[in-house]
Amino acid sequence: MNPEGGFEDSQNKTTQTRTLFFETMRKAKPKKRLVLPDPVFSDVKVTKFVNHLMYDGKRSIAYTIFYTALENVKAKMPNEALSSLEIWKKALENVTPQVEVKSRRVGGSTFQVPTEIRPDRKESISMKNLILYSRKRGGKTMADKLAAEIMDAFNNQGGSYKRKEDMHRMAEANRAFAHFRF
Repeated sequence: MNPEGGFEDSQNKTTQTRTLFFETMRKAKPKKRLVLPDPVFSDVKVTKFVNHLMYDGKRSIAYTIFYTALENVKAKMPNEALSSLEIWKKALENVTPQVEVKSRRVGGSTFQVPTEIRPDRKESISMKNLILYSRKRGGKTMADKLAAEIMDAFNNQGGSYKRKEDMHRMAEANRAFAHFRF
């Protein structure tokens, strides 16, 4: 009972509690973790790539695979003026998508809406695609497969480059729904 003699509106109290709960939950954003540079090149991007490449916390094995792949790239492309790390960075740049499509439900219909990608997500997508299509390749070791995919991406071909082109083509085809952007 409230002081006026009537009963409290339990529905209203529940709604207020729920509203306060959600307001407090949405405030906390996770902090970005600091990624340390790798031991050989002192580059943060290399560490991020190795983190994506790593299985079951086997970081030293992932580093070995990556560095061996870069050595293989340098051995197979001796007439290239760029270093193997610069070739890898150029390959990553070549497979980085600029736009993607996201599903958006409007009035009972689902539309594929093209949206631009945040810079950190672009980097993550390109690394994941390069690793994914390396794993799908035929080859003896993972270092050989990764080296082959890096060289293909550097030359604007291969599975990861095709994936980027498909994403851009899909966004271009659905450009008419860009006004549904959220």
